Amino acid sequence: MTVQDRPQEGAPAGEQERAARVPLRWVGPIRVSGNAVQGEIEVPLATYESPLWPSVRRGARISRLVEGGLRTTVVDERMSRSVLFVAPGAQAALRVAVELEARLDEAQDVVAGSSRFARLIDVHHQIAGDLLFVRFEFRTGDASGHNMATLASDRLMAWMLQAWPDLRYESISGNYCSDKKATAVNGILGRGKNVVTQMTIPRDVVERQLRSTPERIATLNTRKNLVGTILAGGLRSANAHYANMLLAFYLATGQDAANIVEGSQGVTQAEVVDGDLAFSCTVPNVIVGTVGNGKGLDFVEENLARLGCREEREPGANARRLAALAAASVWCGELSLLAAQTNPGELMAAHVKFER
Repeated sequence: MTVQDRPQEGAPAGEQERAARVPLRWVGPIRVSGNAVQGEIEVPLATYESPLWPSVRRGARISRLVEGGLRTTVVDERMSRSVLFVAPGAQAALRVAVELEARLDEAQDVVAGSSRFARLIDVHHQIAGDLLFVRFEFRTGDASGHNMATLASDRLMAWMLQAWPDLRYESISGNYCSDKKATAVNGILGRGKNVVTQMTIPRDVVERQLRSTPERIATLNTRKNLVGTILAGGLRSANAHYANMLLAFYLATGQDAANIVEGSQGVTQAEVVDGDLAFSCTVPNVIVGTVGNGKGLDFVEENLARLGCREEREPGANARRLAALAAASVWCGELSLLAAQTNPGELMAAHVKFER
């Protein structure tokens, strides 16, 4: 690993920005189809967990053995910011919440007048005592949208304080967003891109390539990812290791890596259908962007270009493509790990081989 030092703009004299290089490999290609991406595409994964590369590579190989490959569907996209007001009481807070919904068109105009890309699409609220939590949800074009949503929420708060003078400002973030926290509300309402990946894998492919059977994988998924997660008290996180693939993908493409907290939520489903394995991953909180902070680095620009996310498309299309590829990486690694865990000793043998 090498470390590069350079002066940091605006930092005290003598202070330097230090950049650590994380090992990165391109894996695949993954054969994907869907409403955001089509084709056979390699994906970059930056990680210190070296067994992740061959694991995702095995899943990618499976995707190329079935006609049509891995189907990816971007179901929804939104970025949220929840603001917090203090009201004279719960009754006053409820009145404001009801009136705000009736004036949603005005709120949308406030946002549209302050941003080229941010669009307010929904509002939710919670009331606790005299506290009014308002969750604004936005479309944010090709940006992941954290700052865009916060700026728009700043403008909306100013508008609300003027429209309802009995409110008092408390915070630009009230944790009902919920930013970089694993919460039920994010799993239910979504934060980022909601992507479903699915494929039916023929029995002979499961037996030959994964050294398992559809029945063993489906049973393990139920007992481990569903029952085990319930016993652990997991929050909508019925999966084996979504965070591993998302972190590696995020680091390679200039994303805010802390968003794997929400990204770790999601549901893996495995069923035996006519003797074959129907395997899907629903990843409701893929928070990625192709513009914004972190995207100006040379290696990030090269990776995004190679992924086809630097093309001239309608606003938001490049980010949706990136999210679909991130979710495809998740599917490949999730399938491979579950198959490995159906065989005693296989998981540890892989770590010993690649990490020791």
